[in-house]
Amino acid sequence: MATFSVVSNIGAANATANLATSNLGLQKAIQRLSSGLRINNSGDDAAGLAVANGYRSSEAVLTQGVQNAGDGLSTLQIKDAALNNISTLLDRLSTLATESASSSSGVDRTAINSEFASVLSEIDREASSAGLNSSTAFSVFVSNNGSNGTVGGTIAAADTTTLGVSGLKADTAVDAAAAVSTLATAVTTLGSTQATVGTLENRLNYAISLAQAQIVNNQAAESRIRDANVAQESANLTKYSILNQSGIAALAQANQQGAAILALFR
Repeated sequence: MATFSVVSNIGAANATANLATSNLGLQKAIQRLSSGLRINNSGDDAAGLAVANGYRSSEAVLTQGVQNAGDGLSTLQIKDAALNNISTLLDRLSTLATESASSSSGVDRTAINSEFASVLSEIDREASSAGLNSSTAFSVFVSNNGSNGTVGGTIAAADTTTLGVSGLKADTAVDAAAAVSTLATAVTTLGSTQATVGTLENRLNYAISLAQAQIVNNQAAESRIRDANVAQESANLTKYSILNQSGIAALAQANQQGAAILALFR
């Protein structure tokens, strides 16, 4: 049986409670649409936020890893260029030694030996300039795998001492002939160092490709958790806007019931 009361307006109380709920939904839809995020604070999805933050942390590590690998490639390219030039200098030494080794030729061995010594000095200068005057450890941290996230190796020196050509001369046919054989071995030794540098360059390029793919995948995974579904939130905005307007209208009607009861006193 319906009752009428001027003390308690149950209709208005219900309308107020429902209006508060729809207004909360409306504000959340507006917040998500304006920010583009489904999770704007921890209360929106505490568990999801923790997972999304993990993906974001991985993205930061991988992004810096790509930068590290790029810097490492630059270092290797400097060494690679120097090694190529040193290889050319070894070729020149071999040419000079071969020319001087012919005892029946009328070559000027003094001039040849002078150039020979100059080329040896140039090899040492370029090796020092490119950081190839001593064996060095090369290491680049690329990925977020702490146990296997590093690309590295040891790059051997490429100076005259390491190549075994520091004491060579071309002042006599005998010395020049011995130099030819020693230089052939030096070319092989240098080639091994070049192979190490080339392998490291290839590994870094592969590591960069993998890290970039992982960055994209982590971003996609984070997006699925953190970002708002615009289509869904647009629908929620429409729904709660309508509920909010109808709730206000219902509350106004409920508040008018008190005035209708007063008519009973007339």
